[in-house]
Amino acid sequence: MLNVLSLVSYKILPARVGGQKGIALFYKYFSRHVQLTCVTTQDNDPKAAEGYEVLNILSSSRLRYINPFYFFTLRKIIRQKQITHLLLEHPYYGWLAVMLKWFTGVKLIVHSHNMEGYRWRTLGKWWWKILWVYEKWVHRRADFNFFKQDEDMGRAMRGFHIRYERCLIVTYGIEWDHPPSAEEKKQCREWLLKQHNIPAHHTILLFNGAFDYLPNINGLKKIVEDINPLLQEAEGFEYTIILCGRNIPSGISSKTYPNVVFAGFVDDISLYFKGSDIFLNTVTEGGGIKTKLVEALGYNMNAVSSVNGAVGIDPNLCNRKLVLTDNLLSDFDKAIVRWASVKADIPAAYFDHFYWGTIAEKAARFIQTGHA
Repeated sequence: MLNVLSLVSYKILPARVGGQKGIALFYKYFSRHVQLTCVTTQDNDPKAAEGYEVLNILSSSRLRYINPFYFFTLRKIIRQKQITHLLLEHPYYGWLAVMLKWFTGVKLIVHSHNMEGYRWRTLGKWWWKILWVYEKWVHRRADFNFFKQDEDMGRAMRGFHIRYERCLIVTYGIEWDHPPSAEEKKQCREWLLKQHNIPAHHTILLFNGAFDYLPNINGLKKIVEDINPLLQEAEGFEYTIILCGRNIPSGISSKTYPNVVFAGFVDDISLYFKGSDIFLNTVTEGGGIKTKLVEALGYNMNAVSSVNGAVGIDPNLCNRKLVLTDNLLSDFDKAIVRWASVKADIPAAYFDHFYWGTIAEKAARFIQTGHA
């Protein structure tokens, strides 16, 4: 069995939001195929890890990214545990990972969750190109490069000049390999109707995200300020929009909008996914794959999304459950009304692609044999 050491430079445990789950759940299933040890920051809870060892020895200070003494600590761990592969989450600790590769002989895997330089470019940061050059330097020195979706991998191959044989799509996944039953969805819907005093005949629309992230805030504003007023004018369409997630800005949540419920952070988001009818994805900025959209479709919801917000999710895998629109101001509301009547089910092919068990097995096979 391969001996893998992962390097995670921020809090992921316990995993509560999409980015944290994207690592913690991948490790849960990946560790069934490799011997995995995760080195991470002190604010992580090792008891929350499933199937792998956590050494939370990195400082949570911003200065951790330039601390040269971590080289000696990690080199010792690599030698003691006879590590064969070093898995780097995000490129920020690239200098450290490359040094460890040079001085210990481990194979380096760089797991890119976004094209970070490109993502910061879309967010208007002047220094994006510096990060892009650094990111390129790190990826070119990796033995294997993991990406979340095809567009990121293609951009890296062209911009970083890395070979296809060294690249693999390791998408965000879900832990279930079939959709919930009709009875389960019915029970969750009834719970939502009662919990939020929603009329039984309403179509329930859901938007969910962490609102300490600007693209999610902008997506939320599009819903309450632009799309909701248009839906108000849709003849014969009766609906309720539920907005879930932590840190909804008070400037928005303190206002009253027709047909809008602010649920905030909820303990069990799966109840909302299973009980709602249509997932709204109005996020147009940032990079990577939108984890909530993956989950929503896996719960057999219909989904209306911006084109950019659905990157990494092939509509052909979704059996008409996913509709894309470029224009959030004139087309999005019309797509919502149309897709309220779509009764198709998410197909088995969707789970073949997005089930964590399949994703992790493919990743382990790739680094062991060089073939997916």
